[in-house]
Amino acid sequence: MPNPVQRFCLYDAKEVDDVLRRMAHHAAILLGDRPAALVGILRRGEPLARLLLQHLAQLTGQPEWPLYPLKVKRYADDLSLLHPHTLLAENPQLAALDLANTPLLVVDDVLYEGHSLLRTCAYLAHLGATEVRTAVLVDRHACRQPVRADIVGVHLQVAADDVVECHVPPYEDQLRIEVWRHGATH
Repeated sequence: MPNPVQRFCLYDAKEVDDVLRRMAHHAAILLGDRPAALVGILRRGEPLARLLLQHLAQLTGQPEWPLYPLKVKRYADDLSLLHPHTLLAENPQLAALDLANTPLLVVDDVLYEGHSLLRTCAYLAHLGATEVRTAVLVDRHACRQPVRADIVGVHLQVAADDVVECHVPPYEDQLRIEVWRHGATH
């Protein structure tokens, strides 16, 4: 009989906010003074991108850059496979941008196997984007695709069947990063 799932809070709301502030500082350096746009991968990447934008505006004194949500899905939150191929719902607002002259920063919550980031970057390149940067709150270092994040908030190396869960308002009450560890069977 398996043991119950154990939950561990690794970062609370204040600590995650501090991580996001450091990520925004890195983004400000990486993108410079040029006007840019953010692409938030739905679900949790989009509100994380909003928080990054707030920190960027505080750091730079510049108005917030535009944010475009993009629905990309392969796995459920518990890492069960939903779709054999990564599904992406196109965003016509992105296609209307001058992507050859607009640096993009793609934001997601967890970099796991890399399917979502790879599919997103390929889509943006297909639309004509010439500069696409990526930012993730958590990198699990389990990537199986030729993709990496330019900006990483937290590096976690956990067991393959552990679930890293980012709690992000409005989907959860408060910011935090948890690991769900499945108990061993006896």
